[in-house]
Amino acid sequence: MATTAGAKKGLWSTIRRIAASDRISGLIMLGFALTGLVLANLPATAHAFETVAETHLFIPYTNLDLPIGHWAQDGLLTIFFLTVGLELKQELTTGSLANPKAAAVPMLCAVGGMIAPPILFLAVTALFSQIGPGEPGTLILTTTGSSIPFSEMSHGWAVPTATDIAFSLAVLALFAKALPGSIRAFLMTLATVDDLLAIILIAVFFSSINAWYWFIGIAVCAAIWAYLVRLKKVPWIAVGIVGILAWIMMFEAGVHPTLAGVLVGLLTPSREMHGELSPRAERYANKLQPFSALLALPIFALFATGVHFESVSPLLLVSPLVIALIVALVVGKPLGIITTAWLATHVGGLKMAKGLRVRDMIPAAVACGIGFTVSFLIASLAYKNAELSAEARFGVLVASLIAAAISGVLLSRQSKRFEKAAAAQAAAAEVLADAEAGESIDGNGTGQPSRTTKPTTPTEHPGTLADGTASVEIDFRH
Repeated sequence: MATTAGAKKGLWSTIRRIAASDRISGLIMLGFALTGLVLANLPATAHAFETVAETHLFIPYTNLDLPIGHWAQDGLLTIFFLTVGLELKQELTTGSLANPKAAAVPMLCAVGGMIAPPILFLAVTALFSQIGPGEPGTLILTTTGSSIPFSEMSHGWAVPTATDIAFSLAVLALFAKALPGSIRAFLMTLATVDDLLAIILIAVFFSSINAWYWFIGIAVCAAIWAYLVRLKKVPWIAVGIVGILAWIMMFEAGVHPTLAGVLVGLLTPSREMHGELSPRAERYANKLQPFSALLALPIFALFATGVHFESVSPLLLVSPLVIALIVALVVGKPLGIITTAWLATHVGGLKMAKGLRVRDMIPAAVACGIGFTVSFLIASLAYKNAELSAEARFGVLVASLIAAAISGVLLSRQSKRFEKAAAAQAAAAEVLADAEAGESIDGNGTGQPSRTTKPTTPTEHPGTLADGTASVEIDFRH
C-alpha cells in the first residue's frame, strides 16, 4: 500500500514538473496542434477525425448540445481561463501588476501590441480587396476561388491581437538561457495584461447577450464562490457545483462560457488567511497548472487546428487572409510593442527595468507574435463562415511558427551576447580581486598586512685601515 502511494506521488510530481516546464509544455501543445492539422487532412484519418469532432454530447434540461470539438473549446478551455484568472488575481495583488508605476512600460506595451496588429490586418486585407483578383471590395480565397466581401473578411480584425504566453515562454526557455531575468519579467507582465485585454475583448465583441435574468444567476454564483473559498475548510464539492452552474449560466446568457473561469478566479483570495503560509489563488493555480498545460490546452489545440481543407497546397500560404494574419502577428505585434516602449521611455519619461534598453526587447517582442490559443478561439468566434474560420486558424498557426522561428534566432544571438558580456565581466572581476589580494599580502606570505616603512638615509663612518689607508663605512640600517 505504501509503495503504491509512493509511486502515485512520484508520478504526480513528475507530471507537475513537466507542466511547470515552459519548454516541454509548449512543445507538447505544438505537437498536438500539428497532429490535428495532419489528422484532419490525411485521407486515411480525415473522416474518422471529423466524426469524432462532430459527435454531439448534451446536458439534459439545458441548451448545451455541442460537438466534442466545441466542448474542447468551450468546456476544457475553461480550466485554462480559470488558471489565468487565478494568476491575474495574484499578480494584481502581490505580483508585477501590484505596482502600476513599476509595471507601466510593459502594461502600455501590451496595449500597443494589441492596437498595431488589427491596423495592419485591415490594411493588408483592404489592399487585397482593391488590387487583388476579383471585383473591387472583394477578396478571392486562393484554394477554392470563393469571393469574400471585405466587410466579412474584416470581422477577423481581433484574431491577431492575443499573445500565447505559454509558447512565448517556451521559446525563451529553448533559446535564451543566458538572458537577464528582467526580460522574462517584462514579457510575463506584458503577456498577463495581454490576457486580461483579450478576455475583455472576447466579452465585449464576441458575446451575444440573451435573457437578462441569467446575469442574476451569474452574480449569485459569483457571490457564493467568493464566500465558500474564504472558509477555513473549503467545501470542494459545493465549490465545484457552483463553478459548473456559473459556466452554464454564462453559456445561457450568451457570454463565452470560458469567462466563468476568469470570473471565479478573480474572486479567489490572493493573500494568506487562516494562518496559511501561501495565498490560496497561488496554490490553486499551481494545482490546476498540470490540467491546463497537459490536458486542456493540448486537446483544444488538437481540435482547433483540426480543420479540413478541400485541397492542401502551397496556395494556402498566399491566401489574403493568411498573409494578413502573418503580417499582423509577425510584424504588427513587435512593431506595436517596441514603438510603445520607445514613446513611453523617450517621450513619456517612464523607465525600463534597470539595465534594459528598448532595443533589448526586440527579440522578446517578436516572440509575442506567437498567437495560438486565444487567437484560435477568437478565429472560431469571429467567422461564421467555416472556410474563413479554417483559413484563419491555419494563418495563426503559420504566423506563430514564423514568429517563433525568428524570435528563436534573435534570442539565441542575444543570449550569446549576454553570456559573453557576463563572462568578460566575471573575468575582469576575478583579475581585480586577485590584484587586491596581492597587494594585501606581505613578502613572507603570512597573509598579514605589510607594514609601511619610511625610506632610510645612509650614514657614513670615516675610518683608517690597518695599513693606513683611509676608508668610509656606510651604514644602511635604521
